[in-house]
Amino acid sequence: MTDPLSPEGIREVCTARQGYVHSVETGGTVDGPGIRFVLFLNGCPLRCKYCHNPDTWQLKRGTLRHARDLLEEISGYKDFLIRAKGGVTISGGEPLMQPAFLETLFKGCKEMGLHTALDTSGHLHHLSPDSLFDQVDLVLLDIKAGNDATHRKVTGKPLQPTLDFAARMVRREKPMWIRFVLVPGLTDAEDHLREVAGIIAGIPNVQRVEILPFHQLAGYKYEQLKLKYELKDTPQAGAMDVVMAWRIFSEEGVYSANP
Repeated sequence: MTDPLSPEGIREVCTARQGYVHSVETGGTVDGPGIRFVLFLNGCPLRCKYCHNPDTWQLKRGTLRHARDLLEEISGYKDFLIRAKGGVTISGGEPLMQPAFLETLFKGCKEMGLHTALDTSGHLHHLSPDSLFDQVDLVLLDIKAGNDATHRKVTGKPLQPTLDFAARMVRREKPMWIRFVLVPGLTDAEDHLREVAGIIAGIPNVQRVEILPFHQLAGYKYEQLKLKYELKDTPQAGAMDVVMAWRIFSEEGVYSANP
């Protein structure tokens, strides 16, 4: 059986012309600058304990859509997105699960004159050619943890691919926004926060950093999907938790919460 995460396995189901889509959001305000058309793709190799979209994990759980149809839909918002100083963000799941499809979509957006943003963990960047990232104006990088042991505990996968992706984007001089989820008892230890901040401080092209407090809004999805939700008894991160995390980040040279 072909490994679904291998280049051969992905090509069996996803092409430059079609791919699996979870949903779209036409008035996004948090996934890049301005007001954005946000496209969520299906498929993800990580199994983050705090994932709020477990329904995106399986590639074929999404709807098979043609790139031309999606680009036609986006074109209907083009003038508004440009006036709103926004653009198109492609998220997931993990959009790099479908690199050929992703490149087609971003190329079409750039031909319309739209700003493009990629929301990713970078874990599968080795499957993507440089030509894909030529079409990306901004990278929203999700840093899940500050060391390999915690990253494996949080996601089930190693940290190194994310670090390698960040280095690749530094070489390509891509502007980056960093996102980190603060989870009580999982990612909030002081030593760990200093490790996360150390990684961020070492990325010179970071324009913005966000500390996102863990919430319990997605618990019902795990029940619907009959998946074990390991954080069901974990308290939500409060405002003071975020303030304390920012204090630690600032002590390590990470300050920017806004562009």
